[in-house]
Amino acid sequence: MVGEQRPRGQGRRAREPGRPTLSFVNPDTTQTETSTLAEGVLLVRRRDHLVEVVFNRPERHNAFTSGTYEGLLEICAELRHDEDARVVVFRGAGGRAFAAGNEISEFTSLSGGSDGVAYEARVGRVLRGIAELPQVTVAAVEGICVGGGLAVATHCDLRIATAGSRFGYPIARTLGNALSAFIVYRCASVFGESLTREMLLASRLVDADRAHAVGAVMSVVAPDRLDEELAELAEGVAAASRMTITATKEQLLRRSDVLEVSPADDVERLEAVYGAPDFREGVRAFLAKEKPRFGEER
Repeated sequence: MVGEQRPRGQGRRAREPGRPTLSFVNPDTTQTETSTLAEGVLLVRRRDHLVEVVFNRPERHNAFTSGTYEGLLEICAELRHDEDARVVVFRGAGGRAFAAGNEISEFTSLSGGSDGVAYEARVGRVLRGIAELPQVTVAAVEGICVGGGLAVATHCDLRIATAGSRFGYPIARTLGNALSAFIVYRCASVFGESLTREMLLASRLVDADRAHAVGAVMSVVAPDRLDEELAELAEGVAAASRMTITATKEQLLRRSDVLEVSPADDVERLEAVYGAPDFREGVRAFLAKEKPRFGEER
């Protein structure tokens, strides 16, 4: 999963021909408008000052594709200049998963370690875009939240989970790849070092109650209460001082820039991992629905 040191924001990107335009409804109305991006894998809904970004691949547990990441970059570029939106909620469709990592079939196009680093760098730009949004960002987690999904959730300001949700990075037992250092550090900031080590070294998932106990999620609710919880949160943020929220988000972002920056040798480390036989075996075994045979001569 994900690459390079935290890149700075890139500003508004040129719109590609044929890419749908986000057309958020006037926040002074009580209507809800839905826009689609990336061939429908992302939905954007707005009502009043609340914007919802929905990962819309429920048949694949909302696994991220390259189109998902491109669409998220587009959304972040639009929202960066949106003064009416106060809260941005990221959530998964279907009620079974926030996002179950990345679409593994796309990894077959990576021919070596440098391709893996380039892939990670692109994902890193998306995470930076989310972290730099001026709105209060919330990950509304229903079900599984692993891999790239967890990276997005930990780069949000707040997290709310339904009972039964689980979090983790079980990559040591599945793909044999590695996380960018700054993503490991972000996870440790949100979940604590002990749970981060458990997720990565023991490949164990952390349930919602344990996540709440360490402060990684602000509340755990029944699935039928999630929308109500989000609405209450959005109402409170909309009534709060924009100046206070802006200053606080900037301060916390500068803190993470100092404490969570990837070391200079991280690119070399990621290139070695993505270029190693274990990663190729992990991708092969995952797609073949077999248990990977890491470390064996092949």
